[in-house]
Amino acid sequence: MVAQNILDSGGETDALVSADAEMAQLATRLLVLANQSDDPDGFFASALPFIAAAGGCDFAAVAVPLDGQWSVLAQTGSRQKLPASLLSEALDSEAPAAAGSWAAVPLEPKAASEVLVLHGPSQSASARMRDVAGTLAPVCAEAVASVRQRYREHRRVRRLEAILEIAGKWNQHQQIETMLVDMAEAATRLLGADRASIFLWDRPNKTLVGRPALGVEGGELRIPDDSGVIGQVIRTGQPRRVDLARGQEEINRRVDEQLGYKTRTLLCVPLRGRRGELFGAFETINKLEGNFTDEDQATLVELAAQAAIVLENAQEREGLLQSRRLMTEQAAQGVQLIGQSPAIDALRSVMRRVASTELAILILGENGTGKEVVSQSIHYLSARRDQPFVAVNCAALTETLLESELFGHEKGAFTDAHEARAGKFELASGGTLFLDEIGDLSPGGQAKLLRVLEEKLVVRVGGSTPIHTDARVIAATNQELADMVRAKKFRQDLYFRLNVVTMEIPPLRERPEDVLMLAEHFLEDFSRKARRKPPKLSAAARRRLETHSWPGNVRELRNQMERLAYLAPGDRIEADDPSFLFTPSSASPATINYDLPLADATDRFQVDYIQQVIDRARGNVSEAARLLGLHRSNLYRKMRQLGMNVEV
Repeated sequence: MVAQNILDSGGETDALVSADAEMAQLATRLLVLANQSDDPDGFFASALPFIAAAGGCDFAAVAVPLDGQWSVLAQTGSRQKLPASLLSEALDSEAPAAAGSWAAVPLEPKAASEVLVLHGPSQSASARMRDVAGTLAPVCAEAVASVRQRYREHRRVRRLEAILEIAGKWNQHQQIETMLVDMAEAATRLLGADRASIFLWDRPNKTLVGRPALGVEGGELRIPDDSGVIGQVIRTGQPRRVDLARGQEEINRRVDEQLGYKTRTLLCVPLRGRRGELFGAFETINKLEGNFTDEDQATLVELAAQAAIVLENAQEREGLLQSRRLMTEQAAQGVQLIGQSPAIDALRSVMRRVASTELAILILGENGTGKEVVSQSIHYLSARRDQPFVAVNCAALTETLLESELFGHEKGAFTDAHEARAGKFELASGGTLFLDEIGDLSPGGQAKLLRVLEEKLVVRVGGSTPIHTDARVIAATNQELADMVRAKKFRQDLYFRLNVVTMEIPPLRERPEDVLMLAEHFLEDFSRKARRKPPKLSAAARRRLETHSWPGNVRELRNQMERLAYLAPGDRIEADDPSFLFTPSSASPATINYDLPLADATDRFQVDYIQQVIDRARGNVSEAARLLGLHRSNLYRKMRQLGMNVEV
């Protein structure tokens, strides 16, 4: 507006200088220079030579009062010693002033700001210089104001770009501790500070926890939430600054003494969550040059806003991870390989050794022996324990469903594919994929599975993009795969790919010492679910459990205990409890010779039964007698009566 007034003042006699064509041209030139510059000091350096020429000066400068002294922002011509008293007079009077060969005028009369000062070769030039300075100073003030506005906007954009770049890197951190260190380092770089800390508010304990804290053991500083400047920020929710000359009494010197450090300047802003709740403060200490500025405060406020978002996300992520770890721990505790037999102890030893490897594992065993429990135990013992465990029953996969189930499909890949779906290999990536009943996989399925195991890539049905999978594969079967390979019913290359480590789970009948331990474990677990006190097993009931051959293995025992937990009427389970329903053993009545007289058939049954119990006790007659409910000498007598070999 000032420049436009000069251009429009034309022939007014009371503004002869302003109307001068030369002044109008110069005003226009200054505005052009302002439009071409985004640096205030650079604008002054470009404008001063034109102003000096217009005033016939040999020296022109822009000076500013700083700490009681006059400092030159920009100059042209031979350097002269500034007339401090004249500059102060111009600033105080808010009007042009001249003395001898000097002239001075404030750029903004009502602000203690820059002063335009000119020096001429002779005292006779002072009037001309004063008029030129008085005319052009308002133009310079308006021009530099636009430059400074543009400069601030450019700095703000660069600052925001830097903050967003920094915040993007913060989001890549998985650990809050390293994130806090990075945040502090970023603040010191952006604001030119010596130190920075983030204080998180432990509201229940009325404590502020600062990290990182240099010089403190553990790098963590704990102070009361009403202490010092940070306490004021927490109480008011407003930023606070301490300058070299103001607010020094607010600094908590006890913390300085603890750290062996001296705080001179300080800037602290609040940390707020997405919903506006206050949960901490961001502090920078000791500006390397001078005091913290308004711009520094705006920068830290913006940095704190980004930090609050990242910290909140990290805390939520950490909370989810902790919940996931807790669920993993609970799941791991629920998957236990119960037993104390030598076979189970040996199996546990192998599991511990292979869990930390990436070796492919093949688990063999009859139905119900616990092949999935063993595979889950290996998963929870491994480094993959926090990742998914996905089980697939290969016997249930038809040829048409196989690819979709294992590898996934894209929307529209077939009639019922209404949406895209990830396959089991994708879902288990990073974790463990358990392929149960692998021996029942079709020949086509075996070929496709082999390709994925070798390439670690899957392609969804109807898709074309290979998807990497890092699933560890554990296979299991109740069939003799080696015999199937020889019979050309199972691919030899797939067999060798799966059979790096073989683990065989013995049937329950071969480890009778584990029966009661398993029974009591299941009975207690199901009783808790049934909200009843676990009933006790009588001696006769225990013998009945120990002498059963358990053709259904652990699964049959588990089902039996579940039935007893829910249906047994009293606090004690007897051998004749109607809830006892045993699966017929392989020694079924069909093998009995019905042509024998009753006495001979009874003797034959007793011989077979006693021999089975002795075999289960691994030849230990004392243990067999205990299982049969007999004294050892009575068992020997009975065996002699039946014509059995007593040299066992």
